[in-house]
This record gives sequence, C-alpha cells and structure tokens, in this order.
Amino acid sequence: MPSPFPGVDPYIENSIFWKGFHNGFITFAAAALNAILPAGYAANYEERVYVVPPERSLYPDILVLHKPTGNSAPNLGAIAVLEAGAPHGILTVHSEEVREGFVEVRSSDDWDDIITIIELLSPANKAVGSIGRDEYLQKQSEILRSATNLLEIDLLRKGFHTVAAPLEGLRLHGQFDAVISLHLHSSAQYPFWLNRLPEPLPAISVPLASGTPSVVLDLQNIYDQTYNAGPYSRRVDYRAVPTPPLDAYCAEWADSLLREKGLRP
Repeated sequence: MPSPFPGVDPYIENSIFWKGFHNGFITFAAAALNAILPAGYAANYEERVYVVPPERSLYPDILVLHKPTGNSAPNLGAIAVLEAGAPHGILTVHSEEVREGFVEVRSSDDWDDIITIIELLSPANKAVGSIGRDEYLQKQSEILRSATNLLEIDLLRKGFHTVAAPLEGLRLHGQFDAVISLHLHSSAQYPFWLNRLPEPLPAISVPLASGTPSVVLDLQNIYDQTYNAGPYSRRVDYRAVPTPPLDAYCAEWADSLLREKGLRP
C-alpha cells in the first residue's frame, strides 16, 4: 500500500523508520539513475561508516541495564538480598557503527573520475555536536572544493540547516519542509528545489560532465518505491502525532487527509 501522503511522509522521519528508509532510498536512486544515464556513466551505491560512542548516539537501544539477582530471604517476601559488595546493576554498553548510504555518479571509462555525489541527509547529519554531523560537514567541505558536483537531498524537518545552499537565501522564497541543494563544481551558484508536505517531491536535474546534458531524477517516484518496498504501511500508526510534530498548517492538513483515507477515526 502506498503512503497516504502525496509527497514526504512525516512519519518516516521517526528514528525507528529512518535508517532502513535511508538506505532503501539510496538503493532505488542508484537504480533509477542507471536506467537513464547515457553511455559513459554509471551510478554506484557507496557507504560512509563511522563509530558513535553510546553517550553521543541518537538512538536509545545501545545501553542495556541488567539488574542483579540475589537470594531471596523468606521473611522479606519478594525483596532480593544481594551479597555484600554486589553492584546495584550492570550496564552493557554497545558502541554504534553507523552506515550512511550515498550515490556516486562516475565515468564508466575512468572509474576514478567522480562526476556527482548525491547525499540524502540523515538525522545525525543535522544534529549539532554529533559525530555524524562532523563527518558529514567535513566531507561536504572537501567536495565543495573539488571538481565533483554535490547534490544534497534533505527531507527531514528536524535539526539544523546542513545543505550547502545558504539558509538566509532559501528563506527569501518562503517556508519549506524539504530542500534539495545542488552545487556545481564550476560555479558559485546553488540551484535549489523547495518542498512543503502537501506537495509531491520534484523531479530534479542531476549534472554530468561538461558537454553532457543533465539527466532528470524523479524524486517522488523513488520515494514511493522505497515506501512500498518497506514495512511502513504495516508499522506506521497514523493515528499518532508524528515525530517531530507538524506545524499548525500541516497538522490540520494532515489530519484531514488521514481521516479522508480512513487512517484516523
């Protein structure tokens, strides 16, 4: 079953869904590009890997508390009596290995020639102080100084502005929930696309090498494929408030839409 929303589904931003959705989106994006790229080009799925210590993780399931058990004294009912010196509990701590997928469009004749990198931002990329943001911004800076084009897709409402296109300039065009920013290596200009939740995602231009026309990537089609291939129609509770909550305008619109589709009483 497709998402009830015409564009971005605000419920997918929840951390319990986003990891899988992110990787699925990148996989479908690479496949869509390989179906339309001209001869001499190929799109490849790549991953950025980094380790996050538990105290800096955005996810709650890397600390496990074990309460010690002891011999129960008959006259104390269910109260456990621990041996002298026994700890009050044991924490099992797991460092988190994070894998973030992205797409590289390369020259199939010279595989070392990276033409365009396509990034889908994750919550960690937008969280100030997170290792994921530090890693992303370092890579972003390197690409902006290179001969590679950078296409950044931010479908997340929560977090700090991260795409390379300056926020103050984007705000001149009004409010938006999602932004796609393109940096062409040979230009100081930033083509961009803005999106609000009631709108379908746009089709965007993916630049290739000089002299080769751009190809058009239908983001909404990729989004729909990712949603349909995942567990979201079975797992998302559309009766609840999405995380993060919607603004007043989008909340009223979403409530009406979900009631119309029979997903809310």
